[in-house]
Amino acid sequence: MDLPDTIRRRLEDFSRNVFVDQSQSPTKERHTSSTHDRRVLASLPLQMSLFFNIWFFPLWWISAIVMLHLKYSALPDYYKFILMTILILMTVIEAIRLYLGYVGNLREKVAELAGFWLLSILLQLPQILFQLCNEAILVQPLERAIHIVLALFILTQAVAGFVALRDLVRHTESQFHLRQFD
Repeated sequence: MDLPDTIRRRLEDFSRNVFVDQSQSPTKERHTSSTHDRRVLASLPLQMSLFFNIWFFPLWWISAIVMLHLKYSALPDYYKFILMTILILMTVIEAIRLYLGYVGNLREKVAELAGFWLLSILLQLPQILFQLCNEAILVQPLERAIHIVLALFILTQAVAGFVALRDLVRHTESQFHLRQFD
């Protein structure tokens, strides 16, 4: 299942604008690489982090459900609603995020990797930090532990994803310029 063309183009444009070093000219790269050069650009650190995150996520989800059930009666109504909403959103977003990370990294697709990176930074990181740092929601020791591990996964993937996306965009741009002049 691929992204629709309009979303793919917008994410590719966003990636090109953010991740391409404008000081580096494409002619410099044109002389150093051949047209038959096919390097693997998939990031091993990102792939390892995604792999372990996929195995950790069900443990995180079960622990979060159990902890929410245990403290549900002690929470004010608005925090009950907020925590239930965050749990549902994080579950859906994490599944999409991990899928996009796998597809974007292994198939070396800029749009999917950019979507993965944006979901990590803009949605998952703030939600996990809210659950980790807000003492009013009665954070339990098990919750703190699982949220710290998930936050570390997300931060690691954000950094590794940024590097992988930057390298992929640079390579894609240089290949485009090579094809344009051939």
